[in-house]
Amino acid sequence: MTSILLLNGPNLNLLGTREPEVYGRETLADLVANLSKVMDELGGKLEHCQSNHEGVLIDAIHQARGVHDGILINPGAFTHYSYAIRDALSSVALPTIEIHISNIHAREEFRHHSVLAPIVIGQVVGLGMDGYEWALRALVRKIEKK
Repeated sequence: MTSILLLNGPNLNLLGTREPEVYGRETLADLVANLSKVMDELGGKLEHCQSNHEGVLIDAIHQARGVHDGILINPGAFTHYSYAIRDALSSVALPTIEIHISNIHAREEFRHHSVLAPIVIGQVVGLGMDGYEWALRALVRKIEKK
């Protein structure tokens, strides 16, 4: 059974109410429920962690080793500067896909660079909440082909 850790970073707990014109009206609970159904359909399991605190996300990444087969992460603003999250992901060596609801390359200049991009197997950006499901399915396929 494939096990995926879904990580959501700062401010993603406000999905559905925070800048709905950018992020949509679907809540984080809606998203997790949908992705859990997808994993059930695929015969796997999903564990979710959202935190506004970098250290909590790093601890979850460390604890994923030997427990999960891959990581799907929306690091929020940590995308642009968290070398600590980058190092944690590198250290556990699990296949990881980075996800962003909005197109970070079409927004403010400071959002264009991801410090995680060089160490993840792929990115899904700008496809709204649907991007999570597509990234999840792609990650599971990648893991199962190993």
